[in-house]
Amino acid sequence: MIALITGASTGLGRDMAIYLSELGYDLILTARSKNKLVKLKKMLPSRVKIITTDLSKPENAIKLYDVCKNIKVDVLINNAGVGAVGAFDNTSLDEELNLINLNVTSLHILTKLFYRDFKRRNHGKILNVSSSAAFFPGPLMAAYYASKNYVLNLSQSIYREIKETKSAVTISVLCPGPVQTNFNKRLGVSNSFSPANSYEVSRYAIDMMLKGAFCIVPKLNMKISVACAPFLPANLKSKIIYTIQKRKMPL
Repeated sequence: MIALITGASTGLGRDMAIYLSELGYDLILTARSKNKLVKLKKMLPSRVKIITTDLSKPENAIKLYDVCKNIKVDVLINNAGVGAVGAFDNTSLDEELNLINLNVTSLHILTKLFYRDFKRRNHGKILNVSSSAAFFPGPLMAAYYASKNYVLNLSQSIYREIKETKSAVTISVLCPGPVQTNFNKRLGVSNSFSPANSYEVSRYAIDMMLKGAFCIVPKLNMKISVACAPFLPANLKSKIIYTIQKRKMPL
């Protein structure tokens, strides 16, 4: 069995690679940092192929598929993603377009191309990494929240198409709350809540994906938050998120 993981050099992607390797999967790992991928490869017991690429350039997603399409990948994990923080009028347009290309466009490309192969073979699993942010508006992180909502809704639509055609392919979407990774550190903001352990989230996500679960939300507090989201008025949700994000911002 072979799993392809994007954004595999750190955080959830790295920990998913470790766990899948423990389960006996061979791996194709992609990220921008070759050095980090090489270090990860050395500690894994399974066979590992490294592909260094920048998926914020959508053409690289197509090139990645072209490299992998004859390998018969069994699991695709779209984990690569970035955030952008700040008021919408102050954030960099170039940074946001880079975010959209990585979080949305390249994920869309890889999902579509591999899903076609999986459906033709009637075999394969896709795990798209979204966020609990997908269920809320995101003032002060507008582009990031919107991108994660896209991932959730795209995955939900594909899930229904799979069910209606009775395909054996599965698609899952991971929607965690704060996780103990370098994500917030890179953005220069603090965590509002105690972050979940990255390896525990990764292991839970993989286990649930292998069982065919669709929406994967680790931790009870986030399950409650996500369950309550549809019943809150949009104006209240945006106010709550604004208050939370404002507290995270550097002084």
